[in-house]
Amino acid sequence: MRMLSLILVGIVAFEHLYFMYLEMFVWTARRTRHIFGTTEVFAEASKSLAANQGLYNGFLAAGLAWSLLQPDAAFALQVKIFFLACVIVAAIYGALSVKRSILFVQGIPAMLALTATLLAG
Repeated sequence: MRMLSLILVGIVAFEHLYFMYLEMFVWTARRTRHIFGTTEVFAEASKSLAANQGLYNGFLAAGLAWSLLQPDAAFALQVKIFFLACVIVAAIYGALSVKRSILFVQGIPAMLALTATLLAG
């Protein structure tokens, strides 16, 4: 279960690193607009807001990466739980306020990672 936990936490970290990339660096690109379902006009108008949101996704990725690299197992567990809980709360809020699919794309992987982490802990 420990290995599954590490893999799932890594997947969630990578996912948020990818969100950061999309939102901070290629927000107005055609492919990114297609992924998020936005128009060219909306993407240009919301570019700075998306970059700010991307920065927060980067913080989530950094926290999860920290939890994987932390040598103190007890502290690493606390860091994993905290950052996975942050991702889950963000996914729930996003699903309620923006788009339901956020819960599935962002929330379900984090819930699975948290479950595996708690069972392995």
